[in-house]
Amino acid sequence: MTPPSWPEMFRVFGRIGLMSFGGPAAQIAVMHRELVEDRPWLSEQTYLRALSLCMLLPGPEAMQLATYAGWRQRGVAGGLLGGLLFVVPGAAFIAVLALLYAWYGQLPLVQTAFLGIKAAVIIVVFQALLKVSSKALHGRLGWALAFGSFIGIFVLGSPFPLIILLAGAIGMLTESPAAVVEPANLPPARSLRTLLIWGGLWAAPLVLLALLGEDFLLQLGLFFSKLAVVTFGGAYAVLAYMTQTVVQDFGWLNTDQMIDALGLAETTPGPLILVTQFVGMLAGFAQSGPSGALAAGLLALWVTFTPCFLWIFLAGPYLEALSEQPRIAGALRAITAAVVGVIANLSVWFALHVLFDRVAPGTTLALPAPVWESFNSLAATLTLLSAVLMLALKRGFVVTMILLAVLALLLRAI
Repeated sequence: MTPPSWPEMFRVFGRIGLMSFGGPAAQIAVMHRELVEDRPWLSEQTYLRALSLCMLLPGPEAMQLATYAGWRQRGVAGGLLGGLLFVVPGAAFIAVLALLYAWYGQLPLVQTAFLGIKAAVIIVVFQALLKVSSKALHGRLGWALAFGSFIGIFVLGSPFPLIILLAGAIGMLTESPAAVVEPANLPPARSLRTLLIWGGLWAAPLVLLALLGEDFLLQLGLFFSKLAVVTFGGAYAVLAYMTQTVVQDFGWLNTDQMIDALGLAETTPGPLILVTQFVGMLAGFAQSGPSGALAAGLLALWVTFTPCFLWIFLAGPYLEALSEQPRIAGALRAITAAVVGVIANLSVWFALHVLFDRVAPGTTLALPAPVWESFNSLAATLTLLSAVLMLALKRGFVVTMILLAVLALLLRAI
């Protein structure tokens, strides 16, 4: 089949990038329509296998799927076009929103409006929990892994990467090794060259920052690089780990700012993991103003998405073999089940910090303790209305967010 022209590639992937609202499920549906139904760029079987591969890899699966689709059509240059057009529109929106938030976000009226956004975020995360659990929890092992990961992160404060590694190991060990498919026979030099090129691009700004003695940016880049390796299960799953590190360990943001970051990231096109850019920009702004915000945001984008290109260009040629490896499939199922528990932790954590003005950290355990006298009745009312709008009336996040922000301002004025 003759590959599509570059102008057509730009139009199609640009349209996908601008329409990629609503999280991975909606984004994957848009790509299926554009790439499988409307034009014969990918067969149904190839599309599903590519999706399985992207779910196996760390990072945002929808962005990686767009990268793979472009790579299938036009090689590495096509993959870059597909991936960049999926990310750049949302990144531009996030840059503007982050700067506006940094300048005006602490005003009383703005904070009141954001209370409505936070209430909507609670229901968004709860919806994500329902969707993932309905697909991921099968059998006793799945439920046990989900419950264990919730206890591990919410009660014991176990690190997120450790939970992912343990779940993957359990999945591999409990899966039958029968009918293993032989890996694709590709020249080792090709894979090594891909690893060196993209691994070098990933590390280049970190090496430069180390040589220049830019300690803050280096610390930020190293943290988000580590995040890029453990982002199994999407942004919701890794957000609790990111929050714990950014708020408690580094002190770059506070809890309210983290919740606001997710709420604003929900309103833009592109992968939700763009929340890393928002967090980086707020941290950079606190360090050195707008110039620091832009530098930190660009660095967060680089170390978040450069690895995505590495994974796809490295693993893409092995798609057929990887998608049929039983032990790898078992590890993926186990990790997905554990992610349910992590998202449940995030759901409870968000609710506590929105509904109570003060939440005391755990002493011997990580279990947070809300101060009951600080219960926020306005936040509770807005959360209840958000649940009615989004769960019962099936209204979208953006509509609900706007309505609740306006309602919060009206109720505060009464």
